[in-house]
Amino acid sequence: MQKPDDWLASRWRRSVFAVLAGALPVLAFPGPALWWWAYVALVPWILLARTAPGGRRAAYDGWCGGFGFVLAMHHWLLPNLHVFTFVIAALLGALWIPWGWLVHRTLGGAPSRGRVAAALLVLPSGWLLAELVRSWQGLGGPWGMLGASQWQVAPALRLASVGGVWLLSFLVVAVNVAVAVLVAVRRARVPALAGLVATAAATSAAWGWAPRPDTGERVAIAVVQPGIVAGAGSAERRFDREEQLTRGLAGRDLDLIVWGESSVGHDLDDRPDLARRLAALSRETGADVLVNVDARRSGKPGIYKSSVLVGPEGPTGDRYDKMRLVPFGEYVPFRSLLGWATSVGKAAGEDRMRGTGQVVMNAGDGLRIGPMVCFESAFPDMSRRLAADGAGVLLAQSSTSTFQHTWAPEQHASLAALRAAETGRPMVHATLTGVSAVYDANGARTGPRLGTDASASRVYEVPVAHGTTPYVRYGDWTVYAALLTLAAWGAAEGVRTVRLRRGRPVRPGPPARTAHGSPARPGR
Repeated sequence: MQKPDDWLASRWRRSVFAVLAGALPVLAFPGPALWWWAYVALVPWILLARTAPGGRRAAYDGWCGGFGFVLAMHHWLLPNLHVFTFVIAALLGALWIPWGWLVHRTLGGAPSRGRVAAALLVLPSGWLLAELVRSWQGLGGPWGMLGASQWQVAPALRLASVGGVWLLSFLVVAVNVAVAVLVAVRRARVPALAGLVATAAATSAAWGWAPRPDTGERVAIAVVQPGIVAGAGSAERRFDREEQLTRGLAGRDLDLIVWGESSVGHDLDDRPDLARRLAALSRETGADVLVNVDARRSGKPGIYKSSVLVGPEGPTGDRYDKMRLVPFGEYVPFRSLLGWATSVGKAAGEDRMRGTGQVVMNAGDGLRIGPMVCFESAFPDMSRRLAADGAGVLLAQSSTSTFQHTWAPEQHASLAALRAAETGRPMVHATLTGVSAVYDANGARTGPRLGTDASASRVYEVPVAHGTTPYVRYGDWTVYAALLTLAAWGAAEGVRTVRLRRGRPVRPGPPARTAHGSPARPGR
């Protein structure tokens, strides 16, 4: 009978297994949303890298697993980017090369209890390093951070208020490391069990200690989701449908009405007739209307995506221009080099223009809102900044109509739960075509969502929260702690290597030979 080690001796079979192992965590995210799976999903990948014949092969296992992870998380891009999806997965997968090497370095062979204890800190820190680099907007942003799989778990959301999604990722990886040790390293089960106990203790402490948002008054916020409107004249017909749905909200005593991303296809300065129709809707409903304009701006070059607040007298002057654009969807990075992507997929033919700063808007009656556009809701630093600047309600205007029948709409909507829990502020996720949802300041969903099959408006009673979470106050301290951990471990390994080299006995050279070819005798 062939042993697993013999089967994995083939480089190709081992590489395929690494790709499949790296793809396993996707099942913890929406659509499957098997949140508990995240705590064991990395175990096969860890066991593979620790049994690699050397550090170089383990690093390659990290790359292959990273390729599988990125491809699985973004598989819904395939119909749009085609072969370029594989190129992106290969480039981003390289971020897990150091992690694969770290797994082998700390857990390879027969690791001591001390090395296992170090692995429980070093390996989650190495994973966070990959997520940190990947979170740079130029590399696609932090979509699919491992901790985001816990968006519907109340204890995890409490931890997010302390250390953000970074802390969740760290603890999820630590649990996976402990489980892998329990499976494969019997002699070091004590530190593995201690790691699991420490994780449970941290969760319990956060549950009891972390301050809860102080909720008081409620505001009535309506979400308008027109549904799929395609074909010739879609911008005009979409506006008509949104106008119809908004008129049906009259008499509901609303504080704010939110339309989705690209809900208005013309600049309001160029189309004063649209501005008048929006102002009339504000007067009829008694609430300001937050729309999103996707158009060339009058007097400025290029296309902007802008959140614009409209009141009874027209645009109030509050405007936010989207800052972080979707790579390839709204601009092509290094277009002179990668512009060929437009010929093999549906990459942006023209780059959108970027905004220069975030904006907190006054929506009347003391309601201060912090708008974001599309996948900006994936960036924890943006919602944190809006909360610190005084936003009482966070908003994300989105459109995932291109990916309507994929896992993308569910994944996108789930991010709002994390941003709400991190900041202690309720968050509204309003889309053109679903999924639209609202979450309270603890990250729990408020009211029913609007799915991808809905063309409707819905009113949500949103509890406004006050106070500051530890994450808003202290920021990404988990990331800094992880970087310090890696630096300390690297320094300790360097000292250890130097000591081993100094203490290594000097090998005697070959015995000298006489002119007759016989070994020289000592003392002669």
